[in-house]
Amino acid sequence: MQIHTKFWDANVQRRPRGRRVWVLLWVALVLVAAAGWQYRVWQRWPAITAQFGHAQSPVVPTNSVPPAHVVTNRLVVFTNQPTAKGATPTPGVLARTNAPPAPLSGFKQSMFEAQLALARLGFSSGSLDGMAGPQTRAALKAFQQREGLPPSGELTDSTRSQLPATMPLHVPYTVTTNDLARLQPVSKTWLGKSQQTALDYETLLEMVAEKSWSHPAYIRRINPDIEWTNVTAGTVLQLPNVASPAPKAKALFLKIQLEAKTLQVLDANTNVMAHFPCSIAQRVEKRPAGELHVAVTAANPNYTFDPEVFPESAEARTMKQKIIIPPGPNNPVGVAWIGLDLPGYGIHGTPRPEDVGRTESHGCFRLANWNAEYLLKLVSVGTPVVVEP
Repeated sequence: MQIHTKFWDANVQRRPRGRRVWVLLWVALVLVAAAGWQYRVWQRWPAITAQFGHAQSPVVPTNSVPPAHVVTNRLVVFTNQPTAKGATPTPGVLARTNAPPAPLSGFKQSMFEAQLALARLGFSSGSLDGMAGPQTRAALKAFQQREGLPPSGELTDSTRSQLPATMPLHVPYTVTTNDLARLQPVSKTWLGKSQQTALDYETLLEMVAEKSWSHPAYIRRINPDIEWTNVTAGTVLQLPNVASPAPKAKALFLKIQLEAKTLQVLDANTNVMAHFPCSIAQRVEKRPAGELHVAVTAANPNYTFDPEVFPESAEARTMKQKIIIPPGPNNPVGVAWIGLDLPGYGIHGTPRPEDVGRTESHGCFRLANWNAEYLLKLVSVGTPVVVEP
């Protein structure tokens, strides 16, 4: 009986443990089934929400380029991907749609996105580089003032909400044989420059950086696999998606602020139409003040080198007469000249856009070439230019 009792006691003790094991197994199976159901619902959630009109907008990666014929906020982007019919659109060609600019919402812009959006509105921060420097803050402040926002110069949420989205941020650009053929070294001497057929781009990197209003370092960063000393025709690059706004009217007047080193274009309602960083004279006595006027305009001008204006140049001190420097982006006045009614003074481009607003001139007001070209469309002979301290 004792053996039997021990046997029975053992069975009594084991039966509850077995029941608990089965309960735990059933609970585990239920949890696994529930997890699988949740996973399937999560996968099908866009379709489910779309059915009830609550589909979320897709998140577009910052550096993505949409496939061919994708309609974005403002553009139809044609890339080098084949279409359904087998045709291959021209890489990098942008065609506008009739859709109005859409404010950015649902995500926060990077500083580069803000610079690009501002530049496409005519508010330049100089060479696009994604850095929050003083020129970017000045462009933000000018935009904020126009939009009636607190002019902090910072990329605030209210500022982000007013900036139109630019998608894609980058577009493909195919290097052509013509691009490579126009590259040529620029002489280091004034006399050598005067003997060249043109003062064109020296390198492909310089050319595409200027075409895309960008700092060469930024172009290198978004094209990490490119060997810039050995680029061949047919190479596809990624460049910022830049575009000047269509001029709606001529400027009422220009305002140059010497201390801020900025040039602004104002319309008939004194609203800012465009904003650019600019370089000013190094010597205070060479800086004009008060009201001047546009006297002449010229696209792609040549340049008359007067050795008396460059006494710091050893070569100039040996020269007895003026010489003519041929046109081109590396011409001393860049690709645009806006002469003022003060002899020898003007607003013009520069072969070194990265230095605009940082270096100082002999007296003229220097802009990046792309900004000088756009300004040329906004002014006329007689347009007032107000120079403030």
